[in-house]
Amino acid sequence: MKTHYLCALLALVSVGAHADDLFTKIDADPKSELWIDSGFATYHFDRDKNLNGGNRGIGFEYRFSGTMAAAAGRFVNSDRFYSNYAGVLWQPYALGPVRLGAAIAAFDGYPKMRDRGWFPAVVPTFTYEYQRVGVNVGVIPSYKDRLYGGISVQLKVKLF
Repeated sequence: MKTHYLCALLALVSVGAHADDLFTKIDADPKSELWIDSGFATYHFDRDKNLNGGNRGIGFEYRFSGTMAAAAGRFVNSDRFYSNYAGVLWQPYALGPVRLGAAIAAFDGYPKMRDRGWFPAVVPTFTYEYQRVGVNVGVIPSYKDRLYGGISVQLKVKLF
């Protein structure tokens, strides 16, 4: 069932792309963009665990190059505790208009993961931006019985 979601996501990201430039390497030139990010809407793979999928919160993202951005924020996690995050988005490639890469970050607040302490994570992340609005989509892997996997969507607005 999980492969159906991945196939649907890949089909969506290829809409509007030309065949000759479908998969490209992104230029790493310096940039200066500040984005304000929402919390997350998460579709959990474990549907029977009564997890919180409305992960309200706020974050900021500063894109300092074409391929990298620093990100930090706070949200209510799947276990209904506050979590903080800080890290970088590294997205060196694009599939059509969608950036491909990963969020390499530290998170806290999960009761079964280091007793709500900080831990590192790598989350495959896809980003689509259009003028002053955008969306980040993360594919969160499950980790034992400590972290619950899912697909998270985060909306964002460019401040400058």
